[in-house]
Amino acid sequence: MNEPILAVTLDLDDTLWPFAPIGARIDQALYDWMCEHSPATAAMYPMAAMNALRERTFRDNPQLHHDLSELRRLSLREALLASGASLDLVEPAYEAFFAVRNQVECYPDAIDALERIAARVPVAALSNGNADLERIGLAEHFVFQLGAREHGAAKPDPGIFHAACQRLGVPPAQVLHVGDHVDMDVAGAIAAGLRGCWINRDAAQWPHTHVQPDLHFDTLTGLADWLDDQHAATATTRSS
Repeated sequence: MNEPILAVTLDLDDTLWPFAPIGARIDQALYDWMCEHSPATAAMYPMAAMNALRERTFRDNPQLHHDLSELRRLSLREALLASGASLDLVEPAYEAFFAVRNQVECYPDAIDALERIAARVPVAALSNGNADLERIGLAEHFVFQLGAREHGAAKPDPGIFHAACQRLGVPPAQVLHVGDHVDMDVAGAIAAGLRGCWINRDAAQWPHTHVQPDLHFDTLTGLADWLDDQHAATATTRSS
């Protein structure tokens, strides 16, 4: 990398924590909530049916792919309407979802590595999801959180990367975007002029030949170690 890294943008789901267990808990929590507050909806939409409805809502509303919260509300609204329940339950049902959505269990390396990275450079959260770092209790490690819903477009749209760089006050070439997704995170960031770091926890093979990640680690600890090494090398150069 020719230019020093002056800031990091960091993906959240499947980078700081795995999303699959959260998704499973959401399904169960929403079903349990419906059983208590709208049994007719629970009967019409058990977990598999509710998931099918959510997936159809996503397919049918491409204009809202940047706003997962609104898509979730749309699916809840349709389920309640179809089962004859009151639409006054949409927001309470959404809150039941959102509470569980923000109950995350970080990867074992993530918190320590995040603290080390944030001690070196400013870190901004850049996510297509709807996690709330304040609720989760990790906001103190980030200078800001920019979501696709807030921005109006999702990764890999270059605009969301550029908006983060502008808020950081750092040129794209000196911002490192870190994430698990090959296209939305790494290739998308590189196409937008940032550097791209792939966190590959599953030992997958990089699928592209036309673009390669600038950095590639199997944990966030690898990135924290790399930043420490870069800092030490810079300090040595300045003192010599």
